[in-house]
Parts: sequence; C-alpha cells; structure tokens
Amino acid sequence: MKKNIVLTGFMGTGKTSTGRVLAMKLGTRFIDTDKLIEKEAGTLIREIFKKLGEPHFRGLEREIVRKVSEENGVVIAVGGGAIVNPANLADLKRHGIVVSLTASPEVILSRVERNLDRPLLKVEDKLGKIKELIAVRAHFYEKSDITVDTDFKNPEQVADEILEAVRREM
Repeated sequence: MKKNIVLTGFMGTGKTSTGRVLAMKLGTRFIDTDKLIEKEAGTLIREIFKKLGEPHFRGLEREIVRKVSEENGVVIAVGGGAIVNPANLADLKRHGIVVSLTASPEVILSRVERNLDRPLLKVEDKLGKIKELIAVRAHFYEKSDITVDTDFKNPEQVADEILEAVRREM
C-alpha cells in the first residue's frame, strides 16, 4: 500500500494550490475535502456554516475524511480545522503522512482577506481572529509528521520541500 500525503494547516497556508502541484509532480490524484463536502452537500461551505452551523459542517467533514483516508497514494488537502478532531487525525495518519503547512498571521491575512468564502473570518478584526484560531489549533498542527513554512514561497517551492521531507520520512 502506498501512503497518502495529507496537507493540513490554517486557511491561506496553500494547501489546495500546493496539493495540486504535489499531485501533478507525483502523477497521482489530488483530493480537496472541502470541495468534496460542497459537492456532497450541494452547497458552499459558507452556506453550510450560515444555515446549519459549524457542528453540522464538522459532521460532514468527518464523513468525508473517513472516506478519503482509505485511499492509497493520493494527495489530500483537508480543511484547516479537520485535524482538531482526533478521529480525523488518526484516520489520516493510518494511511498517510500528515504535513502541516504554516504561515505567519500577516501573510495569511494578505492571502485570504479578499476571499468571501471564509466563514470563520466574518469579523471586524480579521488579523486578531487569525491569531486566536492559530493559537487554538497550534497544538493539533504540531501532531503532524512534517511541518513546512509557506511564507514567501510559491506552491512549486513548497511542493518540492514536502517531497524532500517525505523522502526523508520513508
């Protein structure tokens, strides 16, 4: 069985863009759990948050993570809060190497501030909210197998760094 490479990390750290590049370099499929949730729910994540709330979203996310973690040799990007659930992290680690992408709060803000699809950032002080959420989630991201800082790097550079680190892990 071939291990998956799972990308986690806070929003705006480059999980999706890096995941696409990484999958292309490896000649494998890329799975974005947020896109799968939207497809199965038939609506956008921001609408799920607005109409049904975060707990409902996390339930949908749990089911999708359970399914995709059974794949072999694919690149998976999970939402920034997915590994806060210990069951998600355990499933993802069972068949994969979990890579946490990091970036400074200021870089994250510059990457996401114009994106309307960030339900957790529907606040006045976006930078403060980013710092608060990162502080809450840092403990969970630290449980990843590999950590890669994405500040001032393009997806190609991040993908190369991940490949190098994964090869050292295996």
